[in-house]
Formats: sequence, structure tokens, C-alpha cells
Amino acid sequence: MEILKYILTILYVLDCLGLIVVVLMQEGKSGGLGTLTGAADTYWGKNKGRTMEGALSKITIALATVFIVLSVVLHFSIFN
Repeated sequence: MEILKYILTILYVLDCLGLIVVVLMQEGKSGGLGTLTGAADTYWGKNKGRTMEGALSKITIALATVFIVLSVVLHFSIFN
């Protein structure tokens, strides 16, 4: 059982590092005053899922989900 804790801890640390890198690679979400007039609704704004920003956003969601699951699993495995 100890080996499983070590493996999960290593995965947890790698997930944390990956999440940090992916979040730092993303650009800011502020559109400035252009969002008030609708200027942010361009072709690139509508098709953001196909761009690098869309991919980074999906990766962030996946890594955050793994982070939360591993946090809960490690928390309950340490105290049992």
C-alpha cells in the first residue's frame, strides 16, 4: 500500500508542475474596452476551441480535475 502512495504522490507532483506550466502559458482573458462594443466577437473569438488557447484551456480543465481527484485520494489514504 505504501508503494501506491508513493506513485500517487509522484503523479500529484507532476500534475502540479504541469498545471503551473499550462496556466502560465495562457494569455490574459481581458479584452479591454473592445468587449463592451462586441469587438471581441471575431472569427478567432468564436472558433477559440480550435486554437492553441482553446487547447490550453482544455488541458487546464483536465489537469485541474486530476489535481482535485488526487488531492482527495491522497488525503483519505494518508489518514487511513
